Amino acid sequence: MTPATGQPRPAKPSAPSRRTVLQAGSLVLLLGTQQIARGATIVAVRVWPAPEYSRVTIESDGQLTTKQLFVTTPPRLAVDIEGIDLSPELRELVAKVKADDPNIAGIRVGQNTPGVVRLVIDLKQAAMPQVFTLTPVAAYGHRLVLDLYPAQPVDPLEALIAERLRDAPAAPAVATAPAGTRAGAAPHATAAASPSAETDPLGELMTQRATRALPPEASPAVVTATAPAPAQPTTPPARSTGSSRASTQQTDRIIIVALDPGHGGEDPGAIGPAGTREKDVVLRVAHLLRDRINATTVGGNPMRAYLTRDGDYFVPLGTRVEKARRVQADLFVSIHADAFTTPAARGASVFALSQGGASSTAARWLANKENQADLVGGLNMQSKDQHVQRALLDMSTTAQINDSLKLGTVLLGEIGNVGKLHKPRVEQAGFAVLKAPDIPSVLVETAFISNPEEEARLRSSAYQVQLADALMRGITRYFAKNPPLARSRSV
Repeated sequence: MTPATGQPRPAKPSAPSRRTVLQAGSLVLLLGTQQIARGATIVAVRVWPAPEYSRVTIESDGQLTTKQLFVTTPPRLAVDIEGIDLSPELRELVAKVKADDPNIAGIRVGQNTPGVVRLVIDLKQAAMPQVFTLTPVAAYGHRLVLDLYPAQPVDPLEALIAERLRDAPAAPAVATAPAGTRAGAAPHATAAASPSAETDPLGELMTQRATRALPPEASPAVVTATAPAPAQPTTPPARSTGSSRASTQQTDRIIIVALDPGHGGEDPGAIGPAGTREKDVVLRVAHLLRDRINATTVGGNPMRAYLTRDGDYFVPLGTRVEKARRVQADLFVSIHADAFTTPAARGASVFALSQGGASSTAARWLANKENQADLVGGLNMQSKDQHVQRALLDMSTTAQINDSLKLGTVLLGEIGNVGKLHKPRVEQAGFAVLKAPDIPSVLVETAFISNPEEEARLRSSAYQVQLADALMRGITRYFAKNPPLARSRSV
């Protein structure tokens, strides 16, 4: 009651209960999340086809929420992107699929329901898709990544064999036969006469594939063109030290050089002042070097190049090394083009692995930069295979590093004959891509793409030929003093 009127006091508004506050807060949070999702804008879409896998990337200015479903018959991946409307950028995906994509047959995109865009990727074969997101890094915003791996993974060794068989008619048998072997002789006659001789299963498998692939009317001489030369007596299971005895060894087997063009796909590498992308230049140099390696023999042994990346697509650092180990490469040469914060830096460099600290501050800086390629390129960190690879590749040996320094020294000398050197000696640092414990491995920085003058040279096809020739001379010189072991190749 109020004293003046005798009327009852008006009731005070009751305080909201704790449950009411929590419910209201949850509603605000929910609405906020929806607003954030609906506010995301698609910035760009990209499709990266490759034999190993095809990748679809959707870049946005905010994180996307998705649900996905994989259907096996016919094989297709359906992805619902929530909180967005169909945009012109998403429509571009349809036209970005090329007819020669080995994995993707086509892409369909449409507004499934209000606020939900459905993406359907029709596949050419059974697949094992991986869907994951990447947080902003370098020049990229948020990325939704759809990787389409074939259910039957591409085997690097099978790919190398297939390539060699395709090129077999261009390589007559007499080109790789050792002195004293008559043309058309039985390829295993010497091996049978020497029970202790090591065999070359890789060469034998190539011969078997060639025999099966030949039409009935093919002449036997063509079959022997791809056969391995007779094996020599077993050599000690240690790498050559460059002695006169080692330098005269006949290994009589295919010498495989793994070429690793840096970066690729989502990762352009360094970009020069005129817009030249590192990934493009180093791939062209690698192709030129591959042609030279495939046309060369050392000590009667045919050479063969294997590219860890043969197109514009991303390959994780660990996978590059695993590919080289799968084909049992005798050397690993990673090709790059350097960059620095100022355009004055110039000259080529060669790097080997270091088990301890880097040989210089610049080497440490460069190794850290190159080791971030997986972040830019888009590595699925949830993949168990990547953890296994990284564990296996952390077992570098002193012998491997010593052989790598020998290789690096001859390569540096040859490159110095065609261009300026940044450092007169082989540098060392903890490059992840050089960690194969059983393969001499080097990383070649062909020039500074950040230097306008050197960028122009890297763009020049004439200079690219000079680089490939220099690297070929260095590889040949290395094998002349350090012949590979006559080891068996497990297939």
